[in-house]
Amino acid sequence: MEETREETPQDLRNLALKVAGLLEEAGQHALHDQLNPRNLAQPSTENADRGPRYKLEVDNKIMRFMSVRIADIAHFDGFWTTRPAESRPGQRYWYIGKIDGVINYVRRMSEWTVTAALFEFGPDNEPKPIIGIVHAPALGLTYLAARGAGAVRIHKTAVGEKRDKVVPSMTSSLDGSVLSYGMSFIPSESQRALDVASSLAGRPADIKRVGPVSLDLCKVADGTYDAYFEPMLHVWDIAGIAAGTVVVWEAQGTLSRWDGERIHWRHDNDVVASNGLIIRELQHYLQQYPWLDSINQR
Repeated sequence: MEETREETPQDLRNLALKVAGLLEEAGQHALHDQLNPRNLAQPSTENADRGPRYKLEVDNKIMRFMSVRIADIAHFDGFWTTRPAESRPGQRYWYIGKIDGVINYVRRMSEWTVTAALFEFGPDNEPKPIIGIVHAPALGLTYLAARGAGAVRIHKTAVGEKRDKVVPSMTSSLDGSVLSYGMSFIPSESQRALDVASSLAGRPADIKRVGPVSLDLCKVADGTYDAYFEPMLHVWDIAGIAAGTVVVWEAQGTLSRWDGERIHWRHDNDVVASNGLIIRELQHYLQQYPWLDSINQR
C-alpha cells in the first residue's frame, strides 16, 4: 500500500505561489478595466443611510476566472461563500475576494488589491486561514504567506522581479512610530477610528489613512507601518482580512480584535495589527473606545 506523503510548509508555499500567479493574471484584467474605463460603476442609491455601494462587473470577472482556474491546481472542499452550514476538521475552502479598496479603484488610485485566502477547519472545528495572498496590480506588489513557511513580498519592476522576506519594524514605542488606520463610510462607525486617531495626536510620528485593509495589514507585516487599526470591519471584508492576516502572522507580527481576542471569521470585527512591540501601548488608546453593541447588532 502506497504511503501518503505528509504535507510540508513548502508544499503550502508552492500552492500559494501557483494561486498567486492566477491572482496576478486576474489582477491584470482588473487593472486594464481601471485604466480603460468605459462604464465605471457609480454608487448605488440603495440603503443610502449605510453609505455608497458599488457594483463592479470586474468583480464578477475575477470570481469566474479564479473559480475555474483554481480547481485545476489542487484539491479543496469548496469556496468559503458557498460552504455548507457545518464543516469537518481538515476541510479546506478558498475565499476569493472582490476588489479590496473599491473606492480607490473607482477613483483610479493605485491602492487596491485582489485577494485569496485558504481556510482550514481545525480539530476544534474552527476555521483558520493558512494561506494568504494579496496582490496590488497597480503597484506591482504581491504579498504571500503560507502556514509555517514565512511571508514574502514580490515586487515586479521594469528591470525584473525582486523577492524579499517580510519582517515587521523594530519600533518599540508609539513615540516616533508610523501608524495606519481605516474607517467606514458610515458616520457612526467611523467616529471610533477618528476618536482614537485624535487621542493619539502628539505620540506617533505620523498617522496614515490610505487603505484597503489587506494592503494596510501587509504594510504592517513588512515594516512600512508599525501598526494599523480599524473598527467595525464587516463580514464582506473577511477575504481581505484573512489574506492579510496570514502575512502578518508569518512575518511574526500580531493581529487581534481591539480587546485582544482572536478574529471571528463569520462576524464583524474591530482589528488591530502591530509589529508586536507597541501593541500594549496602542491598546491603551483603543480600549478607551470599546466595542459598541448597538452597532454590532445591526
